Amino acid sequence: MVDRSGHAVPFGSISFDHTTAAQRVIFGAGQALDEVVRVTTSESIARVLLIASSSAADLADEIAASAPVVARVTGVTQHVPLAEVRGAVDRARTSRADAVIAVGGGSAVGLAKAIVREIDIPIIAIPTTFAGSEATDMWGITEDGHKRTGTDRKVLPRTIIYDASLTLSLPDRLAVSSGLNAIAHAVDSLWAPRADPINLALGREGLSALVAGLDALVLGADPLAARETILYGAYLAATAFASAGAGLHHKICHVLGGAYGLPHAETHAVVLPYVVAFNTPHSPGAAAALEAEFGTEPGEGLRRFSAHLGVASSLQSLGLAETDLDRASELILSEVPPTNPRPVTRDDLRRLLERAWAGQSTTTE
Repeated sequence: MVDRSGHAVPFGSISFDHTTAAQRVIFGAGQALDEVVRVTTSESIARVLLIASSSAADLADEIAASAPVVARVTGVTQHVPLAEVRGAVDRARTSRADAVIAVGGGSAVGLAKAIVREIDIPIIAIPTTFAGSEATDMWGITEDGHKRTGTDRKVLPRTIIYDASLTLSLPDRLAVSSGLNAIAHAVDSLWAPRADPINLALGREGLSALVAGLDALVLGADPLAARETILYGAYLAATAFASAGAGLHHKICHVLGGAYGLPHAETHAVVLPYVVAFNTPHSPGAAAALEAEFGTEPGEGLRRFSAHLGVASSLQSLGLAETDLDRASELILSEVPPTNPRPVTRDDLRRLLERAWAGQSTTTE
């Protein structure tokens, strides 16, 4: 099958079962505080548990002064440790919260999701990064070095308030790493277990916006305009990812983050080009979408784009030891989706991780 642009897509006929999750999305720079007040008032929310990353402390203080906040959780941790979840759930119960407002990156939203798995109340998400967790029904909790993940419709935030001005305090280095994390959502949606033509369209549009916005950011364009474009792309990519499910790339990164404590966004940025190089020869639709952005060798093109953005270039630089590669390969193998475009062996994973560890060219044999 070929689409109207002449690109091959991986569907022999148009037949699929697609689910689009119901969610309100409010988008506009400089409007976050006013929108919080409007949403809590219109939805008759009376008792808010406010979760905020330390970087979002100022906005959290403003929200606490303007909305019905009855309890706060600060200082969230990457990968959502179980001990932190238990404390936050207790806080929500004792405060009798009827909603959670999460301000910050994926860790703040992830903690909110862990709470509402136990207490069925709505989430209002106010992202300050490009993590995309706010647009998915996926959750993750880490215990004893293992990150458990799953999906649950009740953890999908009811409302997202996107305000690109909140990302301006995010240093460019972290912004581009977070943006590459969003690119990983777009890419993984192209071959994830429930990939379909709608996800392909959303993923491609999100990918295009992300590449354009990130390039503009590092080239010194208007920072708010660039970050608005990235934020728009991050939402589309996460929406596609939420519908399609987690593919090979995310399974690798979840294992590395949970077992070895690697930084979330940077790990995605390093690993993604090698997964792209591994999978695209066996996924024509994904190859077409990625070649449009990164050239005929999209894995290497993406690696060079990451270098252009100035992000970490190897797992070694993120703190993973070479002696960890064998065990990591074993841990990942049991998580590989059976729908991956090509079979995956332990040796395949070992070679992929070795190249990512060293930061080699994706075309190196």
